[in-house]
Amino acid sequence: MGKGFFISKAVGIAAIIVGAGALATIIALSVVYSQEKAKNNDNVLPTDGGTTSKPPVTTTAPSNEPWDKYRLPKSLVPDHYNVTLWPRLKQNLTTGLFIFTGQSTVEFVCAEETDLILIHSNKLNYTKRENNHLASLTSLGGVKAPSIKSSWLQQVTQYLVLQLDGKLMKDHRYHLHTDFTGELADDLGGFYRSEYMEDGVKKVVATTQMQPTDARKAFPCFDEPAMKAIFHITLIHDLGTVALSNGEEKESSNVNIEGHDVQKTVFQPTEKMSTYLLAFIVSDFSFINNTIDGVLIRIFARTPAIAAGQGDYALNKTGPILKFFEKYYNSSYPLPKSDQIALPDFNAGAMENWGLITYRETALLYDETFSSNSNKQRIATIIAHELAHMWFGNLVTLRWWNDLWLNEGFASYVEYLGAHEAEPEWNVKDLIVLSDVHRVFAVDALASSHPLSSKEEDIQKPAQISELFDAISYSKGASVLRMLSDFLTEKVFTMGLRTYLAEFAFGNAGYTDLWSHLQMAVDATGTDIPETVSNIMNTWVLQMGFPVVTVNTSTGIISQKHFLLDPDSEVTTPSIYKCVDGLSYFPPLRTINLCILFTIDEMKVSGSDWVLANINVVGYYRVNYDQGNWERLLGVLSTNHVAIPVINRAQLVDDAFNLARAKIISTVLALRTTKYLNKEREYMPWESAVGNLDFFYLMFDRSEVYGPMQDYLRNQVTPLFTHYKSLTDNWKNVPVGHMDQYNQVNAISLACRTGLRECQNLTNQWFNQWMETKLNPIHPNLRSTVYCNAIAAGGAKEWEFAWSQFKNASIAIEADKLRYALACTKQPWLLNRYLEYTLDPNMIRKQDATSTIVYIANNVIGQSLAWDFVRARWSYIFTQYGGGSFSFSNLVNGVTERFSTEYELQQLKQFKEDNAEVGFGSGTLAVDQSIERTIANIKWIAENKQNVLDWFKAEEKP
Repeated sequence: MGKGFFISKAVGIAAIIVGAGALATIIALSVVYSQEKAKNNDNVLPTDGGTTSKPPVTTTAPSNEPWDKYRLPKSLVPDHYNVTLWPRLKQNLTTGLFIFTGQSTVEFVCAEETDLILIHSNKLNYTKRENNHLASLTSLGGVKAPSIKSSWLQQVTQYLVLQLDGKLMKDHRYHLHTDFTGELADDLGGFYRSEYMEDGVKKVVATTQMQPTDARKAFPCFDEPAMKAIFHITLIHDLGTVALSNGEEKESSNVNIEGHDVQKTVFQPTEKMSTYLLAFIVSDFSFINNTIDGVLIRIFARTPAIAAGQGDYALNKTGPILKFFEKYYNSSYPLPKSDQIALPDFNAGAMENWGLITYRETALLYDETFSSNSNKQRIATIIAHELAHMWFGNLVTLRWWNDLWLNEGFASYVEYLGAHEAEPEWNVKDLIVLSDVHRVFAVDALASSHPLSSKEEDIQKPAQISELFDAISYSKGASVLRMLSDFLTEKVFTMGLRTYLAEFAFGNAGYTDLWSHLQMAVDATGTDIPETVSNIMNTWVLQMGFPVVTVNTSTGIISQKHFLLDPDSEVTTPSIYKCVDGLSYFPPLRTINLCILFTIDEMKVSGSDWVLANINVVGYYRVNYDQGNWERLLGVLSTNHVAIPVINRAQLVDDAFNLARAKIISTVLALRTTKYLNKEREYMPWESAVGNLDFFYLMFDRSEVYGPMQDYLRNQVTPLFTHYKSLTDNWKNVPVGHMDQYNQVNAISLACRTGLRECQNLTNQWFNQWMETKLNPIHPNLRSTVYCNAIAAGGAKEWEFAWSQFKNASIAIEADKLRYALACTKQPWLLNRYLEYTLDPNMIRKQDATSTIVYIANNVIGQSLAWDFVRARWSYIFTQYGGGSFSFSNLVNGVTERFSTEYELQQLKQFKEDNAEVGFGSGTLAVDQSIERTIANIKWIAENKQNVLDWFKAEEKP
């Protein structure tokens, strides 16, 4: 057996071998810039709830007036707000609506003389004040304020517009006062309501989700992240309920307002902060708490959930994670309290409201009877993600949404560091490779991808902002920051981070400000890097895509090119390639799209020696080798796979399958990386293989390739299934290791999926035992896969049992497992019924509707049903579930990922054309990505189907 030559340091393959001089050449990527523009999808105003006058609304086409532009002018700067809100938790018997009423006074400074006030407002109705206008204006400091000449609501750009009969004076302060009414709707945005049943009684929570542009649905405000202010919040609420907001409670008293005995809770003023981080909640939830170094930590949830101890894990882990970030940032937590609350209805996973973080119940509540180890990990990482934002995002905030990637990418990187602090035995930091790096490679390899940072002028409308909340911003952002931290060293990275936070505390910054502080840290420590941090990182930030780096071990030449999943796809705006001497530039023409980086004599190997690059996948690129080195690596996998680090075994599989899809290596070579898996027992390589083989299922589970593929994979997974059967004493025990628990799920899932009879009997036996005894014998780790396989093998009886368990589930995590499994049935009529349920919030919560449709589409039987369903009801789905919903890109991608025929491509194009007027909101880019992916799938099947079929058949021969 030959020795292995490992090439480590991630940012550049040659960083260790040839020094920093060669590093810059790899960092200068051969990638391209492509920018997509989202369509405008704005909502209409609701009825006024019968309590106020409905103001005029403009419907004229946009002009060049200031109120027809989406960005606020620079003339007014808010200082502080006084906001009082009164949510009604009972339905108005006249209108049938839930409403809230409010009063707001904002004090602002006039930075530039103007006779116009623009302040954001959406779906609010105003009580007319003096002279029949929608607001009143007063001046501070003895200067008389001009009168309001006209006032109206500008619907498209979401403004309350006030034209004045004179000019506001520069550097003077003014008060703008409004009284308003809004609907406390169930639309999961702004100030909204969440409903749940407790002891047979329907209960209502008034809660918020402001990010990115929905604070304007709660009260009129300068709703841009740079418009930071201090907020004085007062909530009027029913007796016996609890009111929460960002600040600590200052005082609470019982009062009578308009003949109603209510409670009035006044909160301490907030720190200077952005509107999108505001939160206010009224509920009858319970809480648990403790105090760490003077910071009050509280976990709020439904009373039965708190009583059952479901908040204990979050409470126990919040303190250590908070202390970790204080040390990491070298900055004390900036607030006196940290409230975290689990909501029955919440569109995102969680939201980092400063001092009052909101979560889905599944993202905060843990119950060892129902929660799997993956549920536990999700809670730890999401808590870490949100707490990381308390500094990075909240204390220092992006100036505009085009830099969203820095905010979310950073939190998505350090969430692994925080979770590792909470659970050091898990080795959770390794999982960023599977969960983020490999995940986003799939999107960033498309010609319809987009750069991390967009041009500010290209991100204007709310739908365009929402579209940025995608895998690029989160996962690519995390991946390149992890790479940067490794390249600079964690010491230098955190040094720059700390001075950045100190300089911009309570203010706003952009990613270039972070580069400047990292450069200061580089200079201060004498760290040797070939170019400035800005020059290095802007290549990754301002261009889409990533490179494939090819190592030729026969010549020692290392080269790179832009990696495209479909090498024939059209790239409309090419970038420049930067070559080895740092001076030679040329455009990426189709015939000249390879950049020779350098030659390294040490890379030349012979005999059984082999080369492995990008150790631990710290670099954001794929790696290809010459055929000889691929053969040697396959040999090592087959004879002594442990000689290759676990993460890199996962990398070899993932790179090989994707290089094959890009026609860089043969598909048969990629399939050969799975031959050693019958000896593999580690989770990460198996997860990488299963994820890549999912593509083969999508492409071939309707064709003759399916049978031979099933036979091959069943043989490969059987030893793993047998291993866990033995390890767990015939399934009686749970594996000790975190990764082993994950891989046990893979063993059962793939074994049952490929038709291993012993596995199918086992899952059916467990499920039938549950049905017969009403006592669930299935371990929480295994429930999702066991439920799915048993429901797939069964009929209406099994489905109806699972549905009844779902409807009666009081634990959100258990309900989620059942909701997923119900989509596994092979009965079309049940799947169609399930699809109809997604449009009824009494059956499927609005927060879960789009993901349930995607679950059904993942089922080969349900795919066409889900697609027909979405096409037929797109207008309704889009209207009801929000054009700004972050989940719409997942919906579009989910229902189309199996598309691989010309007929399906034409349907997809027709869908885009037919719904151009309705729009796609945050799913706009996903439609184009789906078209691109379908074209690539069609070509891939045409080129690979026969070879794949022949290979699987050959592997089954004795």
